[in-house]
Amino acid sequence: MIPRAVPVPRDSSLSRYVGQGATYTDCYEVMFPGRADLGEFITAFYTTWLFRLERLVLAAVLRRPIRDAEVAALAAGADSFAVWQVETRGEGQILLCDTRGATRSWLAVAPKEGGVTRLLFGSAVVAHGPDGLPRAVHLFTPLHRVYARGLLRLAEWKLRKG
Repeated sequence: MIPRAVPVPRDSSLSRYVGQGATYTDCYEVMFPGRADLGEFITAFYTTWLFRLERLVLAAVLRRPIRDAEVAALAAGADSFAVWQVETRGEGQILLCDTRGATRSWLAVAPKEGGVTRLLFGSAVVAHGPDGLPRAVHLFTPLHRVYARGLLRLAEWKLRKG
């Protein structure tokens, strides 16, 4: 399945950033041909080979490894993971905020008829300030869009493979 861009769902915890001064928001979806809960999606998403590359970069910045056990803890209800804190967690969704408060990452699952699960991944950039982040956001947005779709596609594939 190929992820596609969709509007941020109005009932999502990410929706509070749409049109509320965020520099950037997005949302992508893919349909998974089976049932998946939020914990399974979190685990699949943050353990894809593509996100493992991001984990390596973050580990170098943090000067410590980021282990799969941390992903499992987040999936089981922990309040933080690597450089993110859980901002909100609700029925089938989680919103993470980076430690600087500049970005948000949102994951959600929504069961559909016929045993299909809608998997969603969205982002928001809310930083405004002298560090030039908004300009950088515009420069990296095309790469982010490709990366976001890749992460979502790989997470869905990983769920299919079990």
